[in-house]
Parts: sequence; structure tokens; C-alpha cells
Amino acid sequence: MTAHPDRTVLRGGRVVDGTGRDSRDADVEILGDRIDAIGEVAPREGDDVVDCRGRLVMPGFIDAHAHADGAVFRSDVQLALLRQGVTTVIGGQDGVSYAPGDGVWASRYFAAINGAHPTYTGGGVAELLRTYDETTPLNVGYLVPAGTVRHEVMGMATGRADAAQLTRMQRLVADGLDAGALGLSTGLDYVPGIFADADELAQLCAPLARAGALYVTHMRGGYETNTAAGLQEVVAICAPGAAHDGVRGHVSHLHVDADDAGLLLAEAAASGADLSFDMYPYTRGCTLVSMAVLPPEYSAMDVDEAIARLSDPAERARLRDEWFPTVAHKPSLGPDWPSMIRVGHTPAKDWAWAPGRTLAEIADRRQTSVEEATLDLLVAGRMEVNAVMAVRDERPVENLAQLFAHPGHTGGSDGIFIGAVPHPRAWGAFGRFLGTYVGRSFTWEGAAVHLAARAAERFGLADRGMLRSGAAADVAIVDPAAVTDAATYDDPQQPVRGIDDVFVNGTHVLRGGGLTGALAGRGLRRSNQTAPLSRTAAPAGTS
Repeated sequence: MTAHPDRTVLRGGRVVDGTGRDSRDADVEILGDRIDAIGEVAPREGDDVVDCRGRLVMPGFIDAHAHADGAVFRSDVQLALLRQGVTTVIGGQDGVSYAPGDGVWASRYFAAINGAHPTYTGGGVAELLRTYDETTPLNVGYLVPAGTVRHEVMGMATGRADAAQLTRMQRLVADGLDAGALGLSTGLDYVPGIFADADELAQLCAPLARAGALYVTHMRGGYETNTAAGLQEVVAICAPGAAHDGVRGHVSHLHVDADDAGLLLAEAAASGADLSFDMYPYTRGCTLVSMAVLPPEYSAMDVDEAIARLSDPAERARLRDEWFPTVAHKPSLGPDWPSMIRVGHTPAKDWAWAPGRTLAEIADRRQTSVEEATLDLLVAGRMEVNAVMAVRDERPVENLAQLFAHPGHTGGSDGIFIGAVPHPRAWGAFGRFLGTYVGRSFTWEGAAVHLAARAAERFGLADRGMLRSGAAADVAIVDPAAVTDAATYDDPQQPVRGIDDVFVNGTHVLRGGGLTGALAGRGLRRSNQTAPLSRTAAPAGTS
């Protein structure tokens, strides 16, 4: 028989298919970009045969929350993600990204989170998705960012949207969905999303409800002790009510004690809200330094205006005397905030020594107050400064494990790839899910559900997330005895160990732990042709 020119056989591995059913010893046949068969497959002359003995053949993982929108074109970022077994990232998060519009405002505001896109200059969601077609070894899905939509229509206006503005914003959301966006995202602690009330957000969700797309939210209020209030707003938007029929919802990077989360999520489900969530396996966060330590109005300013104000001695005195004392009373920080905020990135060349140091350490080196050192840092970096944020009470592994076992959980890294000393979650999250939480939160079969299948179902990626005949051949080959994360807070850019071979759309993009150079990724467009997983019970193997 003549060999297929694009036939690959994954030989002798143990297939964990993402359905939650028991794994089994089987070969996997890939023809072109699709899985053709799973079972006993006889190799033919000319086949690419990959020896998978002793390894698990799993669906490629889907990072449900990643800030790789612009960074995915970098080879170091590609390697970081593929070594985690990630084959798809979901961008457009937290309400801020490039499209719609020309991307200039989003690139400036989220310079320390998403960075700039190397080629996109406008054209909307359709054009942005095209920039990911065969230009990177990973797939990229995209959410219409509500903050960007509001900025396109209202700029930085703080008031409520009027009827005409709401109609224009709804049209931009609908256009994005028609172009293939997977849903809508909000960032309700960022501007201008912080100015939108629940009624405005619910109206922006009307196109989602019609399309069956997903509402994804960075909730209002900073999580932890404010999670209950944030979830109440999500329920008001998502649960069926007198004003609307409801919309499926997804909470970004959930941060809360496991017992509290269980109760709050149960209450949300009882209200009729169809919710899922992502959460990364670390307790420290990462955000913009300006957002953590400056008054909220600074986020709404043009960069030049903010720098001018922060350079004014009178304004500095006001901040030092009136504002910074309030930072010490923030629930997420407290009086130890100078030692809890560790700089990850600044573009200022004269401050290249600062990443990896806390604000307290920076102040000591400059022999000045921490308030003055922080303002100097922001001015020098033109506000483009991010930091890893410690927490006052780090929850133990057992507490996180309880949350990851929840049937609504999907894997997400919240990975930020900007900076010399970034948060290790960008390089290690999925390795930690596998190396630390298999056996605690889920079995290997359950890991495939939590890290691939459930995200595919929630985001409307019908042909991904499972290994089955006809599905897109996104495959991660995992050594269960060796897989672990190596990235740490001190040395965060270390790749995961134990995942050396990955296929994206049937192409071997990671071989022997290294990039092959193949650019098989695509901008993924939403599909409604997926059978949902049960909302009332976890699939087999999840705990």
C-alpha cells in the first residue's frame, strides 16, 4: 500500500484521550492535520514514526488565560509553551488587547503585560486572527476585549454609555464574533472597563447569548475577600432573569480560599448561572506596578500626562502624604507592601538592575524612601513596569488542589512574558499542574479533561481538546515519571521537564525538547458544533 505523504504514527504510548475514560495502550495515526485512527496502527514505509513507549499521548493543552497575544511570535515563548504541552493559548484577556481598532492604545496601556503585536496595525478581529495563521507553532484563540471596545467608542469617559454608544459597542462585539472570536472578555479592575456597570456589561453580552459564545471576566474588586461581591455581579450578568436569557460565563484567574470558592460557586450554580473558571497553580500574582500603588485615576491618563504629574514635586508630596498611607491598608498588600512587590520588568536601560528586586530593596540601593524610589521607577519606565506580587497568606498545596479538583476548573497560566524576571507561571504552570496535582486534584485522565477538553468545550473549539478520529491533531506526549516544572521566582524562565514532543495541527513542532521551526499554528475561529460536558458531574477520572 502506498504511504500517505503526511502520515505520522505515534507508536506504543498510553492514550489519555480527554473524554475522562480510562487510558489505554494504543497507537495514534495522524493524516495531515487530523487524527485518523486510534488503536493498533501498522507503520508503513515513509511514515514518521514516533516511539511513545513509557509515555502518555494526551490532547494538546489549552491555556485558557494567557497574555501571549504579541509574545507568541518569539521563539523563547514558543518553547516555553510547547514544553508545557500547550498547543493553544486564549488571548484578548482582561478586556484589553489589539482588536478592534489599530492596537495603539492597548499596546501602550498593556505594554508591560501583552507588549506590542509585531505586525497588526488594524483591520479588526478577522485581520488579527489572520496574523496567527502559519506564523507561529501554536494556535491562538481570541476574545473580544470589552475595554478596547469601550475605548474605541467612548475613549476614557467615566460616565455611563448612552443608547447610541451601547449600540455601537454591541456592533463591535457582534462583528468580532462573526470574525471568529471565542467570546467577550472584561477587566473590571482596569480602565476603561472599571467604568462599565453591570447593566452595560449585560447588554454587551447580548450578541454572545445569540451566538452561544462565552463571557470571560477578570472580576471587579481584586478577588480574595472581595470574591463574593465580584461573583454576585457575574451572576447578575450571566444568570437568566427578567431582562435577558443569560449567557455562559467564565471567571478568570480565580483567587480565593477553596472552601469559600466551593460555597460561592454552588450558590452561583443554584441561581442558574453556567460558570467555569481558570486558575493557575501559584499564590503570587503579577500586575502593573502603577495599578497596585497609584490612585486609580492614573490608569486613565495618557502616559505623558501621568509622567508629568509624577515628576511634579507638589504632586509627589501629595501622594507621599495622602495616598501612600492608604496603600498600606489595602487588603491585598498591607504595611509590608514595599517588600511584597518585586519588579519583573522595566524598559528603562538605566534601571536594568531593578528586575528581581523588591521596591524596598530598590529604595535601599538608591538610598531614598520607598515612595520616592517607586515614583522614580515609574517615571523612568514611562509606566511600563510590572511586578510579581506576594500575598500576605500563601495557601498550601492542599488548598489549591481542592480548587483544581472542582468540575468547573480549566487550566490557565495567566502567563505574562514581558520582563527580565517574570512570574514563573508563564514557563511552568502546566508542568506544575501535572507534576504536583495529578494524584491530588485529578488522575491523568482527569488532567486531560481539566487542561484540554473542558476548555475546548467552554470556548467553542469543537475539534480540539480530545483525541478522537477526525479531531485536529494537537497532541502532547508526556513522560509521567519525569514531568515537572523547573521555573522558580528567582529563576523563572526555565522550561518544563518531561514533555519533549508536541504536535500542532498534525505537525511535529517540538521534537526532542527543541523547536523544529515548523509554523503550523492557526488563529482559531469559534464553532458551535461541540457536545457540552456535563454541568452537574465531573467526567470520569477527574478526582
